Amino acid sequence: MKKIAYIEIDTHAEIAQSFMEIIQDSQEFAVDYYFSKKIKDQIKENNESVFLSDSSMILDQLKTKKYDVVIIGTVHRYFNTFQAVTQKYNTAVIVHNLNFADASKLDLMKGIFKNDVIYRLKLWWKEGLFYSSKVYRKTKNLFVLDEELSSEKYKFLPLFYTADFAKADHEDVIIVIPGGVSQQRRDYSRIFQMIQKLQASENYTFVFLGKAQNNELKQLEKLHADLPQNIVIKYFKERVSSEDFENWMRKADVLWCPIQQETEFFSQKEIYGVTKMTGNLGDAVKYGKQAVFPQNYPSKLDFIIPEQENIIEQFKALKNTHFDFQKNYNKAAVQKNLEKVLDSLIST
Repeated sequence: MKKIAYIEIDTHAEIAQSFMEIIQDSQEFAVDYYFSKKIKDQIKENNESVFLSDSSMILDQLKTKKYDVVIIGTVHRYFNTFQAVTQKYNTAVIVHNLNFADASKLDLMKGIFKNDVIYRLKLWWKEGLFYSSKVYRKTKNLFVLDEELSSEKYKFLPLFYTADFAKADHEDVIIVIPGGVSQQRRDYSRIFQMIQKLQASENYTFVFLGKAQNNELKQLEKLHADLPQNIVIKYFKERVSSEDFENWMRKADVLWCPIQQETEFFSQKEIYGVTKMTGNLGDAVKYGKQAVFPQNYPSKLDFIIPEQENIIEQFKALKNTHFDFQKNYNKAAVQKNLEKVLDSLIST
């Protein structure tokens, strides 16, 4: 059996969880997971080999076993450590921001003094920020999780599959907006305005499935007080638990994903669907939900639906529309495709 080390000591616990779930009953690969405490605390384990790690420990830990491939889930910190990993091992890196991965030293230097100056100076001084491009350049393989972002340089890593579960039966139309309630990456102000103006005879429930705070929380509280009885909004003042997230995602009739077209990572401009994947894509596949995206979002996927002017009628229609996610996103098919990709890393 081939051996893989999967490292996530930074950010993306949800991606690590997806990898664990899709590969857990593989007959070809055995995986050791190296997680920071922050990541480990967010993971649901099921008899996997999970080791507590951090940037000071990981190199010594990797020495103790022989791995065919080392996968790094996120390289947004600890660049000096990850550069050493890429030099010593057959390594693959999952890339979440393509422009950041290509950023020059000069680009990064300019970004240090734009935001979060103390934190960014720490990345430069203690964590080897200017090694970031070397990590992405020296690793043998670069992965993206959205097939539409793949290219000769960036290989597609299939992780997301649709779980098979019974759909909850309810009369009202439940629209879930997954993600942190912040104007930075999604246009919540526009959503609030649209809900405020809705006129509908049916019952609609809008679930803001992410922590709301600051100005967005105030707007939600005001909106909640002003709506008619047949239009309900639900929101969370604290971090959404995994149980609540799963419960509402399963109940959802449709996802509403009003992502901003442009965002930034480390002051590098990123464009959703072009240089950066939105996590809502994985949400839609995992829970088998069609998702309404802005008109300007570039996607050829059939379950990504461009937002229409009469959105209330669109939601009602989508509630009664079936999309067969199991055809392309059943677990067996996705796992087989993933194993092919992982095999190619060992044979090259």
